[in-house]
Amino acid sequence: MSAPTIGVVDYGMGNRRSVEKALEHVGARAVVSHDPERVVGTDGLIVPGVGAFPQAMGNLSDLGLDTLIVARAKAGTPILGICLGMQLLFEASTELGGSEGLGLLAGRVERLEAPGAKLPHIGWNEVSWRRESSLVSDLPQPCAFYHVHSFVAHAADDDVLGESRYGETFASVVERGCVFGVQFHPEKSSMLGLALLANFSAICERVTA
Repeated sequence: MSAPTIGVVDYGMGNRRSVEKALEHVGARAVVSHDPERVVGTDGLIVPGVGAFPQAMGNLSDLGLDTLIVARAKAGTPILGICLGMQLLFEASTELGGSEGLGLLAGRVERLEAPGAKLPHIGWNEVSWRRESSLVSDLPQPCAFYHVHSFVAHAADDDVLGESRYGETFASVVERGCVFGVQFHPEKSSMLGLALLANFSAICERVTA
């Protein structure tokens, strides 16, 4: 079976090259593009992201990528949001006055409540798995990943796959159907991050088959 082709959505915000290199390392073919026509036929999509939620949604809308991501998710294409990209999967955010999101997952994104701790939350933090999933297959319990963020998603309880604690306990990994999100950066999380991306690649491969 040939390696899956995974589109990395390029809307000007995020570590596109790092994600591309990580995907290639685990044997997937990466297509990094801002052109909906180039990523519409891929086996899966990754939405990376670093920066502010309202600007990110504006960029996606301007490029026509917001409707593409929603349509592909509804068609059953595996979608993985990374960091800000995970937050964009939700209904809305309060960041910088607020903005609507892609609405693929129920819930709002709000500032992380961490009294006495520094924000943004930067560094390695353990993630505890709440249930089994193909996305985290064979990963240890708990498992440390590299986080960089000041906002967190308040997800529906059934959608939370993994959680972390920094001040408050927050959803660090979410899953609903073919839609996945990780608050951390797997592409910066050494071998365990690569293992998670390899699992996502395998999901894309199975769906295509």
